[in-house]
Amino acid sequence: MKFHWCRSDGLVGLAWYAALWLAALAPAALGAQVLSPTEQRVVQAVDRGFADAVALLERTVAINSGTHNHAGVRAVGEALAREFAALGFATRWVDGAAWGRAGHLIAEWRGTGQGPRLLLIGHLDTVFEPDSPFQRFQRLGSDSARGPGVIDMKGGNVVMWLALRALREAGLLDSLRVIAVFTGDEEDSGRPIELARRDLIAAADWADIAIGFENGPPDPHVAVIARRGSSSWLLRTSGKPSHSSQVFTPQVGSGAIFEMARILAAFHDSLSNDPPLTFNPGVVLGGTTVSFDAVQNRGTAFGKTNVVAESAVVAGDLRALTPEQLARAKATMLRIASRNYPQTAAQLTFDDGYPPFAPTDGNKRLLELLDRASRDAGLPPVTAVDPARAGAADISFVAGRVEMAIDGLGLKGRSDHTVEETADLRMLPVQAKRAALLMARLALQRGTR
Repeated sequence: MKFHWCRSDGLVGLAWYAALWLAALAPAALGAQVLSPTEQRVVQAVDRGFADAVALLERTVAINSGTHNHAGVRAVGEALAREFAALGFATRWVDGAAWGRAGHLIAEWRGTGQGPRLLLIGHLDTVFEPDSPFQRFQRLGSDSARGPGVIDMKGGNVVMWLALRALREAGLLDSLRVIAVFTGDEEDSGRPIELARRDLIAAADWADIAIGFENGPPDPHVAVIARRGSSSWLLRTSGKPSHSSQVFTPQVGSGAIFEMARILAAFHDSLSNDPPLTFNPGVVLGGTTVSFDAVQNRGTAFGKTNVVAESAVVAGDLRALTPEQLARAKATMLRIASRNYPQTAAQLTFDDGYPPFAPTDGNKRLLELLDRASRDAGLPPVTAVDPARAGAADISFVAGRVEMAIDGLGLKGRSDHTVEETADLRMLPVQAKRAALLMARLALQRGTR
């Protein structure tokens, strides 16, 4: 167990962990707890900061920060760095040239050096590049707003900032040690991925608890304690070219396309019964000659109906909930690809992007604590989302490196990644209160509220 702040007395760390678990499991049937005076100050500070938070959201949404607009990503980082510096955080920019992206913003708060170590995760980029027609923040009445990245995830960055500001105003921030990492390439990660996520992984190795501020599914009262990872795979098959009248003969065999079809059919039959594992062939080409660009996922093929296909290629993705499930799927796919039709061959390769964020007891306990804080504040309960509804995200890189982790504490809304991306502004203070109270209770875990 990784309780860095009490290494001089391991029993203190165990006592903290047990107290945190018991607090989270306190039965709701006892009725809602009255928030302590300190927690009430946190809630009031969130409410006071709502207008400033919406203004910050509008300013950052107005900056185009498509992943490949490096200047725009840096500009959003600069805007957030100013706000975090005003809270007393030390900020720095990590240049991303080594992995072909803009880079990351890191903001650090060391506090008194006694509290738990928290890693907070956001990202600066969006899927909307400068040539997108979707470029501005638009209020839609008092309760909602539309704009590129307004929920994914500039809204989450603002929820994080508002929660931390409320903790500072309530005098609780000093009890925590915090590193906030805002990646600049979450929507399209740079390569090699080991470099692109090196700083996030280092922060996770330092931290005890990780909290992600992605928007998550549209349901406003769910959080994410498990996400499937995202890997890509590329399969190439080859056959012996010949006149089609000779197909299936011992000398010619079945050809590249039949071999590809055999493998895909076997993948389907072998992998489709292990939920929530999914695999999907997204693009396929075959014929006499094939040209495929794996970066752009596009290509060309030439062939004739009376010629046995010489080449075929298919690219797809693979999503697993746990490392063990991913390993089983890969082993199955490799085994299938190795049992070739006559006169054919197959080559299967994998590129692991986001690792699985598996459900753990620690994650469940953190959700229970978040749920209890929400109820105590008079807000609706928070439940876990089905991991099949949660895509890959940066919190996946902390899996196995922290004692507890949770995601989905960002701004809620609908239609992310589309030109209808819309935020429910009523959820901004709700999510900030939940996040702030969760962190407050982590900060106050040694005493009574």
